Order: sequence, then C-alpha cells, then structure tokens
Amino acid sequence: MAASCRDDENARLELVLKGRRPPQDQEQHCKYSSVAMAYSNYCNLSRAQLTFEYLHTNSTTHEFLFGALAELVDNSRDANATRIDIYTEKRQEMRGGYMLCFLDDGIGMNPDESTHVIQFGKSNKRSPESTQIGQYGNGLKSGSMRIGKDFILFTKKENTLTCLFMSRTFHEEEGLDEVIVPLPSWDLKTKEPLTSDPEKYAIETELIYKYSPFKNQEQLMEQFNKIESSSGTLVIIYNLKLMDNREPELDVETDHQDILMAGTPVEGVKPERRSFRAYAAVLYIDPRMRIFIQGHKVRTKRLSCCLYKPRVYKYTSTRFKTRAEQEVKKADHLAKIAEEKAREAESKQMALEARLGDDLSKDSRAILRKVQDSAMMLRRDCDMKKRVLEAKQKALKEPKELNFIFGVNIEQRDLDGMFVYNCSRLIKMYEKTGPQLEGGMACGGVVGVVDVPYLIVEPTHNKQDFADAKEYRHLLRSMGEHLAQYWKDSNIAQKGIVKFWDEFGYLSASWSAPPSSEPRYKRRRAMEIPLTIQCDKCLKWRTLPFQMDAVDKRYPDSWVCLMNPDSSQDRCDASEQKQNVPCGVLKKDKQTAEDKQKELAEKIKQQQGKLDALQKTSTVKSVADVKKLPLDVSMKPTEGSSQATRSSERSITRPRSPPLPAHLKSAPPYRAASQRPTRAPVTPPPAAKAEPSRSRGAAKPPPPPAKPVAKATAKTPAPSRGSRTLAKALAGKPSGQRKRMIDQEDSEEEEEEEEEEEEEEEEEEEVEEKAAESEEEPQTKKSKMAAASGNRGKVLEKASSAKRGKLDESPQDDPENDTKNTQKDKGLLVEVRVNKEWYTGKVIAVEANKQSVRWKVKFDYVPRSTPKDRWVFKGSDDVRLMRPPSPITQTPDTQQESEKGPAPMEPDTTQPGTSREVTDSLVTMLRTMLRYFFPPAFRIPKDDVNSMTAEELVAFPLKEYFQQYESGLQSLCNSYQSRADARAKAVEEKSNSNEVKLKEADEKLQKLRTNIVALLQKVQEDIDINTDDELDAYIEDLLTKGD
Repeated sequence: MAASCRDDENARLELVLKGRRPPQDQEQHCKYSSVAMAYSNYCNLSRAQLTFEYLHTNSTTHEFLFGALAELVDNSRDANATRIDIYTEKRQEMRGGYMLCFLDDGIGMNPDESTHVIQFGKSNKRSPESTQIGQYGNGLKSGSMRIGKDFILFTKKENTLTCLFMSRTFHEEEGLDEVIVPLPSWDLKTKEPLTSDPEKYAIETELIYKYSPFKNQEQLMEQFNKIESSSGTLVIIYNLKLMDNREPELDVETDHQDILMAGTPVEGVKPERRSFRAYAAVLYIDPRMRIFIQGHKVRTKRLSCCLYKPRVYKYTSTRFKTRAEQEVKKADHLAKIAEEKAREAESKQMALEARLGDDLSKDSRAILRKVQDSAMMLRRDCDMKKRVLEAKQKALKEPKELNFIFGVNIEQRDLDGMFVYNCSRLIKMYEKTGPQLEGGMACGGVVGVVDVPYLIVEPTHNKQDFADAKEYRHLLRSMGEHLAQYWKDSNIAQKGIVKFWDEFGYLSASWSAPPSSEPRYKRRRAMEIPLTIQCDKCLKWRTLPFQMDAVDKRYPDSWVCLMNPDSSQDRCDASEQKQNVPCGVLKKDKQTAEDKQKELAEKIKQQQGKLDALQKTSTVKSVADVKKLPLDVSMKPTEGSSQATRSSERSITRPRSPPLPAHLKSAPPYRAASQRPTRAPVTPPPAAKAEPSRSRGAAKPPPPPAKPVAKATAKTPAPSRGSRTLAKALAGKPSGQRKRMIDQEDSEEEEEEEEEEEEEEEEEEEVEEKAAESEEEPQTKKSKMAAASGNRGKVLEKASSAKRGKLDESPQDDPENDTKNTQKDKGLLVEVRVNKEWYTGKVIAVEANKQSVRWKVKFDYVPRSTPKDRWVFKGSDDVRLMRPPSPITQTPDTQQESEKGPAPMEPDTTQPGTSREVTDSLVTMLRTMLRYFFPPAFRIPKDDVNSMTAEELVAFPLKEYFQQYESGLQSLCNSYQSRADARAKAVEEKSNSNEVKLKEADEKLQKLRTNIVALLQKVQEDIDINTDDELDAYIEDLLTKGD
C-alpha cells in the first residue's frame, strides 16, 4: 500500500517535471515547481517512517476521554455539517460489547481527499486567519485510537464512495510494523470499484472483510446507505478500550439517552466531566450544528444567553505576541528561502542566455523559455511571500482585542468560573480567577466567557489546554480584574449577597445545594433569563417571550420558528436577533505619587523589621546556648495564637469562607433579623484598648474630661451615594412630597445600630462643646464629670445627660419672663436646613443667654451620614417654623382629628399653595385609575366618572368599589381554576385509558412471546429459552443466518 502511494506520488512529480500538468493557479503552480525541484534533488535519500506503535503513543495525548470524542465532532463542524448523530450499536463479539458511531451530513471526502486522513500532521485548514477548529491534521487518528483499537470510515462526496480502514488489531495479528491503511472506493451509482489495479482493490477489501465488523460488500454498502444526504461521513469505532474491571470506559447503559464517563460519581463532579451530553451542550460558543446523542437532541447553549445580568467588557492588549512572533519568523524564513531560489533561478537564466548567445534553434529557444518561466514563477512566489511577511509584521504591532462576557448563573450557582474558548471551541472550563480564588462569596456564581483566536493564544494538540502557559496566565489575570469590576457594577454585594440568592430560591446554607423548586422561585428565575432556542430547520437562535405556562416546559426536538409566539420571529426568513448585552468599563484606581511613596516606605519598613529580627536571632549550637536563653521562653502557644488556631479550625470546617477581598470591603453589609450562615464570615471589628480598672482609676487623679472624649470621637463619614441622591431629590420639593419620599427610604436607611452610633457621636460633640464652655463654670462640677469617667460609655452618657440638664435650665442672668418665653418653644415643629436640604423636626431643648437663644432640634428623618439632632440659633436663616394647614384644604376627617389632637404642621414658606393645574392633573389621574379597574356591574355608570368634579370624587364610595372589584376578580380566578381542574381531569382520564391500552398491549406481547417459544420447541425440541432477552437474541440470530 505504501509503495503504491509512493509510485503515485512519483508519477505526479514526473508530470510536473515534464511540464505537462497545467497550473490551476499561480500559487499552486509555484508549489508544484518547488516540490518537483526538491524531489529531483532528494529522491534517493532515506525517508522517515511511521511505525505501528505510534498509533497508540499518539492517542495518549487525550487524558480527558470526552476530549477525544469532541475531536470527531470538531471534524463534522469543520465539514459544515448541520447535523451529527452519535450513537452506539450493540456487538457482543466486539470488545466492550458495542460500537460507537459518528454520522454527519457534511461535505464528505473524495478518494484524493481521503488520502490526507492517513497523513499525520497534514491539514488543509491551517492558516493564521482560519476560524476552523482543526489545525494539526491529527484529531481523527488520536481521538479514535484513544476510544478504541480500530476504526473504519465511510464517506460520500459527489459520485464517489470511499472507505478508510485503520486497525491496530490487523497490525498486531499480521505482525506489521509499518502502518498500512486500506482505502478502496466505488462509484455511487453503479457500486463498481474505482481502481486501475484490481489486485490492490482485492487485497484492500479482503483485509476489511477479515478484520472489520462488515464481512462483505453488501454490508459495506448498508453503511454507506446510512448517509442519507448527498454527502457526509460515518466513522465507526470498535474494540473499545476497557478499564481495570474489564468494563468499557464509556457507560451507555445507565442513561440510554446519554454517554457517561464510567466510574465517575454524581456528587462532587461537574456535569460536563461526567455527561457527554452536558459537555456537548457547551462545546461551542455559538453552536449551529445540531447534535444528537442516542437519537435525542442535545440542548446546546449559548452561555452568554443563559446568564443573569450579562455584561461585556472590551479588553485590548499588546501582550499576546508569542503566536504572532512565530508566524512572523515562519513567514520570514519562507521569504528568505523563496528569495534564494529566485536568485538561483535568475542566475541560471542569465548564464544560459550568455551560453546560448545567438543560437536561435528550436531546442535552444524551448530550453531558454522553460528556464525563464521557472525564474519568473519563483520571483512571483518570492514577492508574494514578502507581502505576507510585511502584513504579519504589521499585525504584530497592532493591539489584540478580546471581549469578556460575565454574568451570574442563577440556575446552579456552584457552577461558576471562566469558560475559555479558542475559535469557538471550548478549551478550559470552570477556571477560577480574581476574587474567586479567595474562596469567599465574592463573585460566587459568576460565569465568564471569552473566545480567543489562534493568532493570540494557541491551544495544545488535545485542545484541553493552551501551549503558552505564561500568556494564558496573563489572560486569566486580566479576566480576574474585569471580574472584580463586574462584581462592583452588578451591586450584588452592596444590596446583600445572601439576600440576592434568597430571591432566587437558594435557602440552604450549603453553597452547592440546588435552589428551591417552589413554583414562585422557578418563575422568578425564568423571568430573569429569557429562553433561547434553536430552530431545527434554519438553525437560527430565537428568544422566546416569557409566559407563565412555559416554566419547566419541555420543547420538542424538532422545534421550528413557526412555533414561536413572537409574531416578528415566527418565520425562518426573519433575521436572527442579536443579544443586547450592555458594555462595562474597567476602572482602575490610579495611585498618586504620595500613595506610591507611602507604600514604598511601608515596604522598606517591613523589610527593615525582618532584617533586624534576623540580626537579633542567635544560633543554638549546644545545651549551654539553650540555658542562656530568657526564662520566659516557652513552647506553649499564647492566648492570641490559640485563638488564631481556633479561628483557623473554624475556617476549615466551613469551606470557602474567607473574608471579602479588599476591593469589596467598602460595600455596605446586608443585615437581616435572622441571617443564615454564609460562606464569608463577618470580620470582627478591631478590639478597643483595654479599659483601666476601677481601682487604678481611683488611685490616680481623674483625667480631664476632654481627653477621653477626643479619643473616642470618630469622624463623621462622608454621605453615601444613596444619601446624596435622596438629598438632591428632596431639594426644592414641598414638605408633603419630601415626607413621602423619606418614608419610602425609611425602612432601608434607619437601622438601630447606626442610629445608636450616630447619636453617640453627636453626644460626644456636645461633650466637647461643654468642655470648651466649662472654663467659666466652678471647678467642682468639672471634678464630678471627671470622676464619672470610668469607661467610654459612661462618660458619654453622663456628659450628655448633664448637658441636657444644663440646656433645659435658663441662664441666671436673663429675666424671669424671658425664661418662661424660651421654655415655651419646646415641642415646636420646625424645619432645619442641613447641607442645603430642609428636614422636619421637633424642638427638644432650649438654651438661652444674653446674646441669643438656641434650639436643639431632633429630626424626624435624615440620611445616615447626618446626625439625628442639631443645635440651631432661633431666628436664623437655617430654621423656620411649621404652621397648621388652612381650613380650606381640610376634609371632615382632618377637622375631626384636629379637634382631638394637635394639628399637623406645614412649612411656613412664602411659596404659593397648590396650583389649579396640579389639582386638575390629580383629578384626571384619579378618573383614569377608577375607569381602569372599574367593576363590570357597579352601581355608578363608568361614563359618569368622566364628568365627576373633585368634590364628587372625594365622596366616591371607594370601599364598595374595591369590594366589588375583588369579588369579580375572585370569580374570574375561580373560573380559571375550574377550567384547569376540568382539563386536568380529562388528561387524567386519558392517561388512565392509555395505561389500560398499554397493559393490554403488554399482555398480547407476552402471549405472543409464549406462543413463539411453544412453536420453536415443537420445531426443535432441545431448545431452552427462559427469558425474553434470550428469545429476542435467538430470533435475531435466526434472521441474521437467513440473510
């Protein structure tokens, strides 16, 4: 076989040397010219040969068995197949008990193209700009030999049928060392062999009949008939590899709709590592080919369409140069070789022209023309390769751009990490990077997707890793930075991570626990991620609108665009909608020169400390050196170290629970009344300094009160983004609207813990003011305050109470009537301007002196960053009184309430009252709402609402209106429920009827089997059949023998 192949190649090269082969194009002609020249120079030299053992050695590159199966799927995709069927056929005589088949409807191969399959390392798909997956010309051989010992390939193209047979069993039994590959072909219509050497054809078919599962030409033609399309390929792998327990590595018995990795547990393993169906679903970033496993369609996924809140980040870098530099070196080498050949040919031409001189004979002109044509072709080839070199050198300097897509996997949050594709083919999955490496809840559940072309990073031959590990690590680091930015942009940490996952049904404390299957949680998840499905006819992806009855709905494998409820996308000729993914931007924190200097100084200080510690250590060489050590040296752990050990033990028992990373610590924590245990433990605040004991405090003179207060006082935090937004929204609005807006935010903003902290800070400020004014007070009062400073809380509490007592008292220098007048101000409702915003409050204390009167106002509501009370000067521009509402705007209810208690106050401003336009607008809105929800049989006609005045609308019977509306709504729901019950009852009756029919059919089948066994026993008395499987096998054997 190998000798005949070499003879064909020799004949082809002889035609090139004689100039009889017409060039198809310039590049092809140059290629054959160079090949012919090389052959003429090196035809007598020794050649390297491929030994039989290389078939096994080559297959060991596939450590991941599903990667070997994916190699054959890749070949179908590169052949532009629209469908591939992966199925098994039982063959008990074969090792493993079955054959694994791959059938596609791609472009197929003719006999000449089939010869490329047996050439290791040769691929017509290899080019830097190629988008095809195959690049090395090795996938079919390595993948199939990893799965089994033998494979046979059937392919159809145009009017030819070709069979390729590669068998290790054949080589072992025949004792061959060189790889022999039978390759017969037939005519599609006549089924006659296409060969000029009948003897060669007879040997090839005889080997196939002997060592393959197909024993004659008729059985071979049956395999070709399985290729129903005009072209396609069928690959059958048999004599499968077995595990140590003599079972096949691929399990096809546990799940008859899938191919599983044998011996792989269900728990603790990613589904793509156990199920080939799950792996094939995410094998391509934009799947177009339909994949069927055991006759059932794989629900392929576009990962970016399966994520919650996806966001794309554009990443540009000049770092990825290794692959481009290799291409430049290769192009430069080829250009230099072409230049040398062109110069050599031109020098031969010049020498021939000088030697011939004026000789114009026919033979001389023919020789000269041949040399001139060869030199011209080689020069053109050289120029073309130089242009390619220039283009690649230019591309080397250009930055490479990638798109990182991130989103949250709310369907199964423990399946997170980066999915890295190369030319749309999955290479690495579930790669952790950035904050995910720290193991906490930060970025938990987030999935990243990136498609990297060949020119940036090149994959390994088994397509399970990348060749340049350094550049791949750089890619992961870049994705980690953008992942952290996505986590900030998603605001999940700011809203509360536990609260976020609770919304989607993750109620368990275990991170790997599945979400709740309650209908409300299923609907919540389905509403956030619209279903994307592929048309079985046009292969376009369609996004279906959300429907309540579509939750958990099973769509048929043959779903087509006509079934789409969206009228704009219910035709195959409608264009495919692109996914609208918002773009994000990586925001890097730029360090100032001072920060860099400070960081450098800190590092120098740390290194200096380490150096000093090393210099202080002494080497212990003998027992005498040990005795010289300090007496307090002990091997027992200190209390702090034991606490650290206990905390580390706790962290071990709770996996993935380190604190949040530094760039996420600024996020406000989520607090709940009963918070479940989470993956990230709350970091305790730094311990306060040890307080002096009472005995020590009594022994020493009491310190002045200002010092402990100054130490305990904390800076008021800057207003948060939410508080600034609320303050802007409140600016310039009437107090009624401000009050409503404040009430909406009140549940989130007012937390008991923060209120206590802010009140404590305000009281500390009061104590400071008191200390500043206390120079005029008697010394005895100061000593009393200082003596009460046993701890920080007591100092603040007593100082604030003393301050309130001081403020409630009137100054002794004021007249008695002024004191009474100022004390009457307590309880007044006022508005105070804070940071250019007005807030309502109540006067709770009054302080008066000769120059002015001060009010202490406690606010009804202020943002977190603003103190809850404040001292203001009476009569200043920052304070104004509230006045009761005018009697015109009071309804009877409010008048009654005003008689019972104090009337509510309105701002005493110079702004005009509610305008007529606002009133008319509110009346119109109320009419619209009433008409929208109007009950069908209400006592007031619906048309009368349009003519009602504002006074009539105020007297509208809303209670009766909503009671009748709710009654009608309830009756409508009841009718829906009754219809659903009736339909469920009909379905149940139909199901029961089908079960009865199925039972009858089973009984008939069993009776038929019994009759067949009785009939066979009458014909052949010694037959022994006990089970249905034995009967089926016996009948099948009879039919096979009959054929």
